[in-house]
Amino acid sequence: MNMEANGKPRKRQSLFTALAYKLYERRLWKQIKDGPAPNHIGIILDGNRRFAKKYGMDANWGHFMGYEKVKDVLDWCLDLKIKTLTLYVLSTENFKRPEEELKALMGLIMKACEEVKADPRIHENQVRVAAIGRLNLLPAEAQAAIHSLEDSTKQYDRLFLNMAVAYGGRAEIIDSIKRIAKDVKEGSINIDDITDETVQQHLYKNGPDPDMIIRTSGEKRLSGFLLWQSAYSELYFEDAYFPEFRKIDFWRAIRAFQKRERRFGT
Repeated sequence: MNMEANGKPRKRQSLFTALAYKLYERRLWKQIKDGPAPNHIGIILDGNRRFAKKYGMDANWGHFMGYEKVKDVLDWCLDLKIKTLTLYVLSTENFKRPEEELKALMGLIMKACEEVKADPRIHENQVRVAAIGRLNLLPAEAQAAIHSLEDSTKQYDRLFLNMAVAYGGRAEIIDSIKRIAKDVKEGSINIDDITDETVQQHLYKNGPDPDMIIRTSGEKRLSGFLLWQSAYSELYFEDAYFPEFRKIDFWRAIRAFQKRERRFGT
């Protein structure tokens, strides 16, 4: 297979095609740059393994290419001044995958933590990074890498990057119920005073619900991502596998968001 030096599939693109892409990109930017941007975007990073299969590569290569694409997505969100970005990195169901793949994923998570911690964009833009999920399911080394990254950005509060790792929406709700039950048992909460806000405060991370959730790869379901928080999120499904997700695909999602009338059930 014809590959570039960075491991990406080499794309043969005519000068005309490249020019047309640039013109379309410029047109899209003009359409969205002055419109309302989502305050919080959640992205389900789906399709890494199918992308790898498409090019005759193994799943680990697909996950690496997905991680490389995350770097682009961060830039796109910074350009639009998106305040909060939540990425669905690893679900609780993903632990059923082959041991070799899981081991490589843990190594990639640790590599990502070290690189993000040293990324000047994170510190220049004062991005607080946090992980949400049942982190106790991860190997000790991966947990330590995540906590080190969180500690290095805990003083920031301008922008927020959340990584859903060992995460499941049902698991989050169950854990929230357990925390509330404990508080009721200890007398710090009266059972009759439990509200939506009470549940929100006991989730893995208390913060604004996502205005928009994007899922790549053509699948049209949430797969347990932010089940409580997504009640009124705008959903956008993109056919491209996540490593193939382009800036124009992201901007088209933003344009779709801007065209929707958000009524929140009213």
